Amino acid sequence: MGGWKSLVFAAALAAAGAGAQAQELKIGYVNSERVLREATPAKAAQSKLEAEFGKREKELADMATRLKAASDKLEKDAPTLSEAERTRRQRDLVEQDRDFQRRRREFQEDLNQRKNEELASVVERANKVIKQIFDQEKYDLILQEVVFAGPRVDITKKVIDALNAGK
Repeated sequence: MGGWKSLVFAAALAAAGAGAQAQELKIGYVNSERVLREATPAKAAQSKLEAEFGKREKELADMATRLKAASDKLEKDAPTLSEAERTRRQRDLVEQDRDFQRRRREFQEDLNQRKNEELASVVERANKVIKQIFDQEKYDLILQEVVFAGPRVDITKKVIDALNAGK
């Protein structure tokens, strides 16, 4: 274990040792990946992104199909074309491919930015729910990234249910 992870582990052990004398340590675990995959607000964000970017994605797919067809046609026609015509069509294809690559890159950048914005909103809501559960049920520690966690400490479903209920 390195750096901060060792500190967190040492702090948890110290808390467990101190808590064992007074009362049992209450620990919870949340699988944040599962929350972002299964919670209704996360699914709504995904649907929103699909609606927002679906048209551009289809246009890019159509453009890729046209580019492939033009490339195949040039390859098929190449033996019968004059050198000047073949060169002109190759240049056109290179220019179309450059345009396609630029549009695809812009699409991916826009999509990633919007995905980050939408997920940040879901993460913020999930963190509020986790904090409520932490306070209401008097947890000592709630973790989100762990190597292993048993079902007894996994509160992921509770978080998803609270998010789905709009809490």
